[in-house]
Amino acid sequence: MRKAQAKKLPLAPDPKFNDKLVTRFVNNLMWDGKKSIALTIFYDAIDKVSKITGENGYEIWRKALQNVTPAVEVRSRRIGGATFQIPSEVRPDRKISLSIKWLIRFSRERNGRSMADKLANEIVSASKGEGAAFKKKEDTHRMADANKAFSHFRI
Repeated sequence: MRKAQAKKLPLAPDPKFNDKLVTRFVNNLMWDGKKSIALTIFYDAIDKVSKITGENGYEIWRKALQNVTPAVEVRSRRIGGATFQIPSEVRPDRKISLSIKWLIRFSRERNGRSMADKLANEIVSASKGEGAAFKKKEDTHRMADANKAFSHFRI
């Protein structure tokens, strides 16, 4: 028998923008429990985004997250000895998690001096509908579309 599902702890909003989504992003960005460094990196990146675009960096970041958020994904399911990639809708909470993880992962893989530079560049390109994180979302959608013939196997 499975145990009860763990309760989600409420997040405290970040000090500058008073947004829980920023806290969630910073928590994913953080390494070795160094939250102050992660906050500094995020705020520097937002400032750089403002300088690059000439608009509100926070709004550009929100737009970038929106652009990277997937609607469908494929899940592997074994049926009669064969493994099928079955497209399924993404839960709202998982949508946000995936978009945050993709933005951070692909900004880490970018070329640049500091993490703030790399994150800023990835945010700007994602807000324009370009960049590796946006491409990942497009690839995920394309894969789901290619496998929609198996959607009747949905769980």
